[in-house]
Amino acid sequence: MSESASNTQKMLYRTLGSTGEKVSALGLGGWHLSLKHVDEQLAIRIVRTAIDRGITFMDNSWDYNGGASEIRMGKALRDGYRDKVFLMTKIDGRSKKEATRQLDESLQRLQVDCIDLVQHHEIIRYEDPHRVFDEEGANPALMEAREAGKLRYIGFTGHKDPQIHLHMLEVAAERNFKFDAVQMPLNVMDAHYRSFAKLVVPELVKHNIGILGMKSMANGSILRSNTVTAIECLHYALNLPTSVVITGIDSMEILDQALEAVRTFQPMNDQEVRDLLAKTASSASGGSFEPFKTSSIYDGTAQNPDWLGEEPQRIQQLMSARP
Repeated sequence: MSESASNTQKMLYRTLGSTGEKVSALGLGGWHLSLKHVDEQLAIRIVRTAIDRGITFMDNSWDYNGGASEIRMGKALRDGYRDKVFLMTKIDGRSKKEATRQLDESLQRLQVDCIDLVQHHEIIRYEDPHRVFDEEGANPALMEAREAGKLRYIGFTGHKDPQIHLHMLEVAAERNFKFDAVQMPLNVMDAHYRSFAKLVVPELVKHNIGILGMKSMANGSILRSNTVTAIECLHYALNLPTSVVITGIDSMEILDQALEAVRTFQPMNDQEVRDLLAKTASSASGGSFEPFKTSSIYDGTAQNPDWLGEEPQRIQQLMSARP
């Protein structure tokens, strides 16, 4: 990961793994753009102001708020803004048919012909990698879409367990497939409990895969522990070898806070990291402030299994042959 800074915008730019793409070290999370207290006008203002102030990485997902987040981002990226950003979204489909349908819907909502990065969303079960890489699975769909010019890069996300991330990477490697980016929770609590930073990040660095950090504040849960500040949370995530730290922004004040974190960021030495993590060690030990790891509250595909699509036909045939 290489890094450069813009003197005019006070934004850091980093290289996204082996893609060679330069992206802002701070990414704008799409989910928050359609929360109940965020109207469409404010959402568009947040996106455009973020871009004007140097944020180029845009996060979204097919399932965010019933598609409203992609629709709002699509409207915000009109009038020349699309050309200024690296656009990412995620699909939940595990089957080729469902993945293709969701991708086409995302393209329509975002009002674009091509999405820079499309990711397999919520890889949170050990069976997910096998379904994604089945010949009838979602990854063949994305590879075909890439050939057709509908997307440029392919990645995956997950928030449950670093071992499942490692399994996804293993299954991909067995098929000679290398992801362009991988997204995961990276925060001051993660370091102490089922740690993506300790287990997954080194593998991604080794293979030069873009590292996308999310849940730096766990949707405010970490702040409610009263152990660290929002700026400290963002500084910690930025200090990891992340290409992008994606953060939710639902107001102009939160946008200012995120930009201030980038402006004031300085690489931390080992002692400074240890001192910061010491603040959260006790609170983090049981994972209670990372509910996405320890509960199903954040598992949209568990609550909506139809999003995944049908199991591979060969599995259905095996099941029907059972005595």
